[in-house]
Amino acid sequence: MKKIAILTSGGDAPGMNASIRAAVRYGISCGMEVMGVERGYTGLIEDNFVELGLRSVSDIIHRGGTILRTARCPEFKTPEGRAKGIENLRKHGVEGLIVIGGDGSFMGAKILSELGFPTIGIPGTIDNDLAYTDYTLGFDTACNTILDAINKIRDTMSSHERISIVEVMGRNCGDLALYAGIGGGAEIIIVPEIQMTNDDIVAKLKEFRASGKRSGIIVLAEGAGHADELMKELSDKTDLHIRSTVLGHIQRGGSPSNQDRYLGTCFGVHAVKLLADGIGNRIVGIKDNKIYDVDIIEGLAMKRKFNTALYEMASVVAR
Repeated sequence: MKKIAILTSGGDAPGMNASIRAAVRYGISCGMEVMGVERGYTGLIEDNFVELGLRSVSDIIHRGGTILRTARCPEFKTPEGRAKGIENLRKHGVEGLIVIGGDGSFMGAKILSELGFPTIGIPGTIDNDLAYTDYTLGFDTACNTILDAINKIRDTMSSHERISIVEVMGRNCGDLALYAGIGGGAEIIIVPEIQMTNDDIVAKLKEFRASGKRSGIIVLAEGAGHADELMKELSDKTDLHIRSTVLGHIQRGGSPSNQDRYLGTCFGVHAVKLLADGIGNRIVGIKDNKIYDVDIIEGLAMKRKFNTALYEMASVVAR
């Protein structure tokens, strides 16, 4: 291939810029021209293409978000929108496309592949909810952001002898809550994958109080409930002083961790290598600490398995 394009779609994730930088520079080293599509699939339809060169990706590896910007695009779900996107790609002489995003973005990449346009997907989402890869871009940085917040919240909870419920992102995946909860020494971790009633939580809180604990942290995945509602229900059932914090979009921002810069770079290079060999319709990931790729249809069909053993370990060490 002589000319490729890159777009970022869906929710932004730290490490996307590292992937863009690596793909551009490796692509140029292979003799390719590289274009960027601004604002995701919306830009594909609206013909928002820009040339990317060595200097246009300088000083971005440390930046959060995405220099190409991103957007949701309902129009791309229509046959007319997809046809327009492919028409614009071909108008610019683009022969292959790299899509950086989560499962929704990958559905768009899958459709492009089925329509005959070579497409490679790079997993960019803080949720870590794609089954085919051990880790997604942005997950590690988001965990560190949550950990920093937990550390600060724990200071004030200890001072006032209170319990804090910290709600984190992740949609229906509990990995952010689990990993950050372990790192933050959370007393209770609540995730969508493990059923836990309010009575179960109350029993655990009473157990902690009986053991001499006067303060604590509950990490709540957004897919398992809402912090404000849980705070009210637990306050009604106990005499504990409970507060809630919803971390929100701070989890998506910030300078990417070394892990996300490393993964972003490796994913970007691997994606370009595939296109350089004339291979499309794949998604890139990491499995058992090795960068690999899998057929996009096969990868999206995989069912995610929650690490129950890790969750049980977290419950034991929280006592």
